[in-house]
Amino acid sequence: MPQDIKTISLPLPLRMGRVNSYLIQTAAGYVLVDTGGSNAREVLHGQLESAGCMPGSLTLVLLTHGDFDHIGNAAYLRSVFGARIAMHCDDSGMAERGDMFVNRRKPGVLVRALLPILTGFGTSERFTPDVLLDDEYDLPQHGLEARVIGLPGHSKGSIGILTASGGLICGDLFENTKGPALNSLMDDPIAANASVARLEALKIGTVYPGHGQPFEMEWLAKRTP
Repeated sequence: MPQDIKTISLPLPLRMGRVNSYLIQTAAGYVLVDTGGSNAREVLHGQLESAGCMPGSLTLVLLTHGDFDHIGNAAYLRSVFGARIAMHCDDSGMAERGDMFVNRRKPGVLVRALLPILTGFGTSERFTPDVLLDDEYDLPQHGLEARVIGLPGHSKGSIGILTASGGLICGDLFENTKGPALNSLMDDPIAANASVARLEALKIGTVYPGHGQPFEMEWLAKRTP
C-alpha cells in the first residue's frame, strides 16, 4: 500500500518554535518518526487519534536522534499505544540517562542542570529502546518500506529514514524554518558535512526536516556551501 508521510507539527516549550513528528500508515498499522517533547503530549495524542492511529495500532516509534524535543513522548507512546521504540545505538544513552550530552561535547554545568527542567524530560520520560538501529538497517521487517541512513553531525547517533519512494525524514541534519539549510546546531560539523555528501549520491525526492516545512532535495545541488 502507498505509505504517505503525514506531518504532525508540535509546539516546543517556552514558545521556542515547533518540532515535527511524521506518521506513516502501513499494512500492519502505523509508524511514528519522532515524538515531540513531553509538553506537547496531549496535542500529539489528539493528532494521532484524529489520523486514525489509536492505542494498539501504533506498531513502531522511530527516533532520528536523542534530543528531548524528539524523544519526549516515546516512553508514553510505548505505555499507552503499545508501540516498540527504535533508535540508533549511539544515541540510546540519551534516552536511558535523560542526558542529551552523553555523546556530545559537554556544555557548562548550568546548562546541563537547566535543560532537563526546561524541557520536562524527567525520570518517567527515560527508556531503553526495544530496537537498536545501525546504518543501513532495513525496516520492511517492521512493515515500513524504508531503510535507516546514518547521518551523524547533530549527534553521533543521528539517522535519517529513507523510504522506497525517495522520501527522507532527516531529523536535525537539515531545517527549513526560513528556507532549507543545514541545521545551525551541530556537535560535529565535519561529520555533518560528510552526511550531506553521502546524501548527494542517493535518489531522494522530498526531505522532511525536524523543524520547518518539507522541501525538495534538488535544493542541495543549488545551495551555496
